[in-house]
Amino acid sequence: MTKSFRTLDDADVKGKRVLLRVDLNVPMDNGRVSDTTRLERVAKTIVQISDHGGRVILLSHFGRPKGFDPKESLKPVAIMLAYLLRRHVEFVGDCIGEKAQAAVATMQDGDIICLENTRFHKGEEKNDPAFVAELAKLGDIWVNDAFSTAHRAHASTEGLGHVLPAYAGRSMQAELDALTKALEAPTHPVIAVIGGAKVSTKLDLLENLVTKVDALVIGGGMANTFLHAQGVDVGKSLCEKELAPTALRILEKAEAAKCAVILPVDVIVAREFKANAASHAYGLDAVPADTMILDIGPKSVDRVRAAFDDAATVVWNGPLGAFESKPFDRGTVQAARHAAGRTREGNLISVAGGGDTVAALNHAGVAEDFTYVSTAGGAFLEWMEGKPLPGVEVLRVR
Repeated sequence: MTKSFRTLDDADVKGKRVLLRVDLNVPMDNGRVSDTTRLERVAKTIVQISDHGGRVILLSHFGRPKGFDPKESLKPVAIMLAYLLRRHVEFVGDCIGEKAQAAVATMQDGDIICLENTRFHKGEEKNDPAFVAELAKLGDIWVNDAFSTAHRAHASTEGLGHVLPAYAGRSMQAELDALTKALEAPTHPVIAVIGGAKVSTKLDLLENLVTKVDALVIGGGMANTFLHAQGVDVGKSLCEKELAPTALRILEKAEAAKCAVILPVDVIVAREFKANAASHAYGLDAVPADTMILDIGPKSVDRVRAAFDDAATVVWNGPLGAFESKPFDRGTVQAARHAAGRTREGNLISVAGGGDTVAALNHAGVAEDFTYVSTAGGAFLEWMEGKPLPGVEVLRVR
């Protein structure tokens, strides 16, 4: 699937200094890494380059520092990475200049070093050619294994691809394969599940998807805006009423593109939003004025399941209800488990991404059963919106 991109299969890394852009921007708790998912995803690329005699020079940002800030150092992340890899990872206190050059000069084939936070330098986010040149001095080739930062045209995420031979790492390659299968060259019928709180954050996404998929399931708070636009009284629910004309335009565009839109036909409501609040299922014509919609109802869940039964590919971004609090997680959990079951049986390609989506699938206990779950937030969303990602475009075979 990634034949249009250069990958490690096209690179001879032996004896080469490999600038490997990874995403080590991981959650921390009291100075320790609290979630190692991103580290585990890049481990395969690091080990492969090292085992093939490449000299691995890790580049990453961490947080949003304003200049040098010891609290935003990658040192504790490098320590955890070494533990996971069961290999020595030397940490270097800068990513350019004499310190970095001296460390790279002493490397042997197979060695791994981790350079300090690229964002300690203003040139990183500005994609400053002078900073790109300083980084490029340290390497012979550049490998990008950080899809989660691919929507940013920064020095280490895109700039290096214009001055050094550029390749996709194994994690990036897996992501591109999965995303191509899901939307660019999918097996039809394709269903997109789009949830979350607000329509306003996903306008570009909805506009792009109605022209690409066969059916669109809309859930979460954003469904309320569509229901309101169709004349449904949504009570005290989260609803962007000013976007009603936009919602109707998207529905018209979907109809013109022969994309079926699946909105809730019944809903779970409560008078307060808190865990285990008293809740009831109502049809759309009977939502009490003093309640708020917090999940899709049982009939709506059945409709989503039936849609999955007809689908060959499902792309999922956003929960169907307020899944963080029981019992309003039920719609998301039941739909996710059904998609996971179809995937396990080999009847469905299921690709999901975005922070809330990953959390919801983990909550449902099915993240491992989906074909692919992207940990990228902004990059996954922009890709679904049909926007070119700078860190991916630079890897294309010209």
